[in-house]
Formats: sequence, structure tokens, C-alpha cells
Amino acid sequence: MTSESAARETTVVAPVRTERPTLATLFDPRANGLNAVRLFLALAVIVWHSFPLTGTAVPFFPARQIAGNLWVDAFFAISGFLITRSWLARPHLGAYLRARALRILPAFYVCIVVTAFVIAPVGARATGASITWHDSLHYVVANAGLRVREYGINGTPTGVPFPGAWNGSLWTLWWEALCYLGVAALGLLGLLRRPRVVAPMLLGVFWLAELGVALGAVDRYELRMGARFGLMFSAGAVLLVLADRVSVRPRWIALASGALLVAAFLPDYRLVAAPLVAYVAVGSGSMLKSSRWRFPDDLSYGTYVYAFPLQQLLACFGLAVLPPLMFAGVSVLVTLPVAACSWFGVERPALRLRNRGAPSPPKRDKSPV
Repeated sequence: MTSESAARETTVVAPVRTERPTLATLFDPRANGLNAVRLFLALAVIVWHSFPLTGTAVPFFPARQIAGNLWVDAFFAISGFLITRSWLARPHLGAYLRARALRILPAFYVCIVVTAFVIAPVGARATGASITWHDSLHYVVANAGLRVREYGINGTPTGVPFPGAWNGSLWTLWWEALCYLGVAALGLLGLLRRPRVVAPMLLGVFWLAELGVALGAVDRYELRMGARFGLMFSAGAVLLVLADRVSVRPRWIALASGALLVAAFLPDYRLVAAPLVAYVAVGSGSMLKSSRWRFPDDLSYGTYVYAFPLQQLLACFGLAVLPPLMFAGVSVLVTLPVAACSWFGVERPALRLRNRGAPSPPKRDKSPV
């Protein structure tokens, strides 16, 4: 054997080391499944609302806590991730506020007008009640500031298991908007120049506030809701700024989901599960790379804002006698076409106006996050 062949025989090939997949390398803003995740969350809200809207109680506290809170909490965690990223990518106040307003307000206004002048009058007539155009106009004007102040219209809906409220979902949009404004305020103050310091600090502050709620030291409604949504939103923001240190694997998503179910037995699951909710929601959406999960059209917002009034309309026509899950199935079939009309007729045209007259974003490195 020659020396050359012997060297080839004794050469040891070093194993190829692969980098662990982090959220920073995995998340692609142009190829992810977050629209699919958000649509799933909106559909889960329909399922949960189907219980009170059919007069069905959920006595088991852990199930009631998870099913009644997790889906909206996950919405806020995803928003914390995406909205913080939006400001850091383009820290321009005008463009930022225009984008946020165009995403929420046009569909919101159309929804309350359709509810007031179409859905509610039809439902009222089905139950023998009456609504005048003045009653409908009062509902629209009262809620035009985004914060819902009137849930019913002239006492309707009546004769249903959940009377006096046409839309029990819109109230969260006010808190979503406050989170958006909070990001803008932090950016203008220059605090987001060090996001890896500020975001965890805010998470800690809201965690302490949520602890105060759990201990009964904080009882005022505004403070309780501020603690809840601030905690979830900041959990998503922390996930963004630490994305290069957060490893994402399917088995860890499964473990985090299991931990969420265990946390449901606590008096306030968010004290343990807020980062887990953000991790599962954003991590799942980042891993969904297949084209079948990359929904180019986002029906989640329309599904969320129209489901409750349409479910109440179904209840006015007597369908609340159905079992909750069957009622949820019918509600989904009715809601999705309306959500599609909202997206194609209102939301997508509004979003096309976001970048008109806005400055170009600054050049950034090519890392996805």
C-alpha cells in the first residue's frame, strides 16, 4: 500500500455540525403560516362562544380558563411579535399609525354598520322586537371610538340565551389599539433602541401587574385588562427580540402545549404560560412552510368580528337549541363567507393604501427577523 492510499484509508471525516433552528432563522415574513394560525384561533373563539350563546355552562374550571382565554391571548402574543417587528423595521410614526389604522378601522366600521342596520333588525324581527333606524344609528355612533360602549340595540337581542349583546368580540380591539400606541410611544421615546433590555423589563412589569390581579390586589377593570393584554403582547415582543436565542422544534412546541394544559389548573394560567402561548403560536406559524398553510388571504379578522353577531342572528332564528359543537359548525359555515367578503371588499383594499406617500424602509441585514 502506498503512502497516499494509506493516508486515504486513515482519513477521518469530521461529522457535519448543523446549527440548531432558531426562530430568527426559521421565521420568514413572506413564507409562514401565521395567517393559518390566526384563522384557527378565530374559529376556536367561535367554538367557545357557542357554549354561552346556547346557554350551555362549562363547569370544569381548567377547561373554562383555557377555552375562554387562550385564543385571544394568543392573538395578542402574535401581535406583540409582528407589531414590534413592524416598528423596528420602519420606525416612522406616520407610516406605522397609518398601517395600524387601516388594518383595524375600515373593517370595524363596516362591521358595526352592517350589524346595526342589517343583522340586528333582521334578528329583532325574528324575535318579535323592533329596531328603528335611530336605534341603529345610536349604536354606530356610541361605538365609533373603537371602545365598545353599547352592546345591545334598543334592548335587543331578546329571546336568546345570551341577551342584550350583538357583538361580544369587538371589545378587545380597543386594547389591541392601545398596545399599538404603546409601541409607538416607546419608539418615540427612544426606548426601543435597546429592545433586548426594554421588552423583558416590560414583560416583568406586566407580570407583576397580573400577579396583583391573581392575588386580588388589583380589581379595577381597566387595570385587570391592561395587565392581561400587556402581558401577552409583551410576551410576543420578547420572543421577537430574543429570536436568535430561541430554538424552535416540533417536540418543543408539543411540550410547551402540554405545559399550557397543566397551567390551566392554576388560578391564573398566564403567570406561567404567557411565554408558552407566544412560543406555541409564533413557533407553529413559523414552522408551517408548506404552501398549503401559507394563506395569502387573511380571513381571521373578518371571522373574529362577524362571528358573534351572526351567531346571535342564528340564535334569534331558534338555532340555539342545537348542541354547542353543532351550533359552532353552523356558525363557521355562515361566518366564513362573510369574512371573505370583508377581506376582499374592505380589508385588502384598505391595506393597499398603507404605503402611499410613506418613506421607504431603511436598508437592513438579510436575516429574516
